[in-house]
Amino acid sequence: MNKETLAKRIAQTAVLHGEFTLRSGRSSSWYIDKYLFSTQPDILASLGEMFTQYIPKTTTLLAGAELGGIPLVTTASMASNLPCIFIRNQKKDYGTAQQLEGVLKPADRVVIIEDVATTGGQVLEAASTIQESGATVEVIVAVIDRQEGARENIEAAGFVFESLFVSKDLGISEAIS
Repeated sequence: MNKETLAKRIAQTAVLHGEFTLRSGRSSSWYIDKYLFSTQPDILASLGEMFTQYIPKTTTLLAGAELGGIPLVTTASMASNLPCIFIRNQKKDYGTAQQLEGVLKPADRVVIIEDVATTGGQVLEAASTIQESGATVEVIVAVIDRQEGARENIEAAGFVFESLFVSKDLGISEAIS
């Protein structure tokens, strides 16, 4: 599926209109329900292929944060043939009591796969977790940048940020409040 067709498919599947409160606490008249697009096999397969265009050759590992980043990093892993890890929002208090699932080594060069970036808060937390292990975050790639501060916040924190789409690509031009 080409980029334009994929954007239309995501928009038809996952863009909702109404009154929504975002993770940032701000209100919006539109919402991108990542679970509606990340549960569709044709969209996931196309996103996996598209992610590979943003993975540097030096990358050794992909990462995705729970819950929305898990299917995305999995499809990117399958398309790129690179292993991946899953980052929990917090350490679990049972079993192995890990915050990271999979194997992350200090020498790893990591690409973080993100779903929808608004302010970048969650992905910055994931990047910090990776850096605390000694690994390097090469780039953060989001499916959609809502263009509401994520790029600025992520780049101000010293990371490279890319997005497959911006809200305008999905036919959205309404501002948040």
